Amino acid sequence: MTTPTRTQLWIAGARPRTLPAAIAPVVAGTGVAAFADSVVWWKALLALGVSLALQIGVNYANDYSDGIKGTDDNRVGPLRLVGSGLVPAKQVKVAALAFLALGGALGFALAATSSWWMLLVGAAAILAAWTYTGGPSPYGYRALGEVSVFVFFGLVAVLGTAYVQIERITWLSVAVGVGVGALACAILVANNLRDIPTDTESGKRTLAVLLGDKNTRRFFVLLLLVALGCLVWASAFTSWALLGLVFVPLAVRARQVVSSGAQGIALIPVLRDTGLAELVYAGGLALGLALGA
Repeated sequence: MTTPTRTQLWIAGARPRTLPAAIAPVVAGTGVAAFADSVVWWKALLALGVSLALQIGVNYANDYSDGIKGTDDNRVGPLRLVGSGLVPAKQVKVAALAFLALGGALGFALAATSSWWMLLVGAAAILAAWTYTGGPSPYGYRALGEVSVFVFFGLVAVLGTAYVQIERITWLSVAVGVGVGALACAILVANNLRDIPTDTESGKRTLAVLLGDKNTRRFFVLLLLVALGCLVWASAFTSWALLGLVFVPLAVRARQVVSSGAQGIALIPVLRDTGLAELVYAGGLALGLALGA
């Protein structure tokens, strides 16, 4: 087996398959701005920088915290930097803090050109990123990870991206935020479904551990249906929003694997397909909103 290079290790540690969850809400929120004929591209790009930096930061922070606690010692998913022993924990911690700081700096610039109260939202997002699995009482170990993902990578990211461009919160942005948030949650649910055995053994009480295997699979399907329902909600503003339905084939493929009872590494493609489904959902919806303006 070939040993990965240092660059490959750090790329793997950033968890590229999760990055659609950072890109999708910014794309969707910009679609809301396009519907209002108020797109400000440089603000959209700043928002994208914030979202990507925080996503990568939380991925490294999760790697660090789970690694030093031993949660990743017997994992069946992709390689983890600290858990594998290939990268010193201190270096991963520094990388996590650096990306969170970068997200904070970009967020400061965005708030300075929009509304200063957004600094409070940004501070809450950074705190949530670090305490997901870090600190003395990580909420990711208390079945609250999905709530955080829904709030910060759904509602906050979509509404925030739209707000800095159109300077108001609309029901359309709420509908889009709920839909994107549901798919972001589905990515985490698929991840935690795969890890139920090892998380149970290590004492990590994720929502999947509490719900159990069968109910977690049902919850995954429910989240896909919520995203579908939000497209119908958005179509009340313009029927072009139904272009978001292009996500359905990917969502169906992911659902089939989950509903088949697949376990362990057989669930890894579900993370890829769900992440792509979220990105396609956001792209189709954004295009529809732009056409319907």
